[in-house]
Amino acid sequence: MTNINELRAKAHWPPGWNAARFLILAQPWLPVLRADADIESIRKTLLDRINLRHFETYSDDHDIHDLDRVIVRDCARAWRGILHPRSERLAGLSVLKCMIDVATGHPRPDLEDGFWAEICHLLLGLEGFVRLHQSDSLLSRNGLSGRQAAIMRSAELDRLSVVMNKASGRFSCGLEPEMMNQRENRVKGILKELDATEDDWLDWRWHLKNLATGAEKLSRIATITDVERKCLDQAARAGIPVAVTPYYASLFCDRPGDADRAIRAQVIPPESYVDSFNNEAGGCGPYDFMRENDTSPVDLITRRYASIAILKPINTCPQICVYCQRNWEIESPDALERISPRDRMENAIAWLDNHPGIHEVLVTGGDPLMMDNRSLGRILEGIARIPHVERIRIGTRTPVTLPMRIDDDTARMLGSFKSPGFREICLMTHVEHPSEVTPDFVEAVSRLRDAGVPVYNQLVYTFFVSRRFEAASLRRLLRRCGVDPYYTFYPKGKEETAEYRVPIARLLQEQKEESRLLPGLARTDEAVYNVPGLGKNYLNSWQHRDLISIRPDGARVYEFHPWEKKISSQETWVGDDVPILGYLSRLASIGEDPEEYDSIWYYF
Repeated sequence: MTNINELRAKAHWPPGWNAARFLILAQPWLPVLRADADIESIRKTLLDRINLRHFETYSDDHDIHDLDRVIVRDCARAWRGILHPRSERLAGLSVLKCMIDVATGHPRPDLEDGFWAEICHLLLGLEGFVRLHQSDSLLSRNGLSGRQAAIMRSAELDRLSVVMNKASGRFSCGLEPEMMNQRENRVKGILKELDATEDDWLDWRWHLKNLATGAEKLSRIATITDVERKCLDQAARAGIPVAVTPYYASLFCDRPGDADRAIRAQVIPPESYVDSFNNEAGGCGPYDFMRENDTSPVDLITRRYASIAILKPINTCPQICVYCQRNWEIESPDALERISPRDRMENAIAWLDNHPGIHEVLVTGGDPLMMDNRSLGRILEGIARIPHVERIRIGTRTPVTLPMRIDDDTARMLGSFKSPGFREICLMTHVEHPSEVTPDFVEAVSRLRDAGVPVYNQLVYTFFVSRRFEAASLRRLLRRCGVDPYYTFYPKGKEETAEYRVPIARLLQEQKEESRLLPGLARTDEAVYNVPGLGKNYLNSWQHRDLISIRPDGARVYEFHPWEKKISSQETWVGDDVPILGYLSRLASIGEDPEEYDSIWYYF
């Protein structure tokens, strides 16, 4: 067999990830792949080798750090899943056949660089060529103990903190004096353009009357690029609703770029998004990713869990997010008649009353705070009268997009529905980036907390907020504002929002490497993937999913397990991920160093 050091030396030649590089790295496998035998015999021989490699990691005979042995084991498990005939059936692709074809000289032009990048990294990991750790820890290497060991360990932690703080400092925060001054000037410009006063600015109804619902209106109050104008015009022609509050437009930088990339991406649909809608015809089927039509037992109600139900009293928002789960049914906010009729609402609340297993109701939509306090209060009163409801959650982005909506009266109204020991009420929001945290946001959160309404954040982990320590920086900031991190969502696997998705491996990498450096109270959020029709799949454990294949473009294929798999019979769900190589290439295009993300290949 080829010497390990020879393979390590050849691991970076030829450049790029391709079949030629695979043939170099796969030298230990080539005799098997080229054997004059049927595919099942080849499969068995490879699996025997994989199992042996896994078993050998438990011995002391290998020059490899204990933590790198884990990589071998993880890759062995990945290979076993990928090579299994059942996996091939579920994925509709045989990775083994792909490797046999290339090893025996049969061209496979369908296999892209992303595919070979995954296969090569899995090979390197399995064969023990990955060295992410030093041979010994600093303490053992220096033979230290007691106070000397503590000082050395503290110095090591200081080094990690410097890395985190330096990286976090790259991201603009809405509470920085310079950012506040710039935004103040932009607010003055918006008021002048719209012939409005400072009192108007503090009136949330004024913002709703002056929503930017297209390129023409948005360009009056914010700087937009030619490409953004084109995308907005295309969205208008396609009938795709767009809405940006004047307040949120004030977060746009005068010079579009790195500082406001995440802001713009949330409200300006990319061309691929519009094209996807134009290419799909008829009904909500292609867009209803979470199969809400299949989980709605009565109008306005969605139920995926035993104890929780969703109530949707309104079908629009003050600001429409491109990555919205319900983009297929959200309507333009230009008319408040989007509020559901009272009889439908009363029927939905009666349904909740008739299901005593439901202990929590999430009031969302759309955005329920589009309604006035009287209308919303009447709905909350109806829910509060149900004896088995012990928690009411309000799902809203108004603290981020329209913070003046959270005035003293609103906070008191919401707080009036708490009953210590019997019922709590809380607010769930989506803060995506530190630049969204402004003094107005902080004031809105403070009003809610003073009224006894806790605030939680649900971060949608899109490409535009996925740089190293970007999310960690946000979590630290939110905790200082009194907001608890609650969920970090993998973006819904919808084709129209492909530009927003990141590999699951990146989310896991962020949780294990970056957020792990934070205190526990700043990283209380769970990383989750929403499975259509079933709900949240927790990404913190392999027990919730299996890697079963690699697509020709490099996308991983996972079989997701239902949350109730040990207590109720449900089907698993097979879904495609985002190619890691493509994601790293996108990061490089915005100035990131892909090598800083290199461990991503070994998160599964």
